[in-house]
Amino acid sequence: MNDDSFDDVTSLQSRLRELRDEHRDLDAAIARLIAAPTDDQLLIRRMKKRKLALKDRISVIERLIEPDDLA
Repeated sequence: MNDDSFDDVTSLQSRLRELRDEHRDLDAAIARLIAAPTDDQLLIRRMKKRKLALKDRISVIERLIEPDDLA
């Protein structure tokens, strides 16, 4: 592995951590909003949509870091 590849993987791993943190934080925020007596359904839907988009991006980065081996 050359230095550029190492830097790319390190950068992807850093980004992956950031996305996972944001995904976890959104999950907690959504749970709090759902539990609140005055829940804002539009905000909850938007947050769930963002959370799904984050999950998709996380999956893409995970595949870039460790692609499946086709045997």
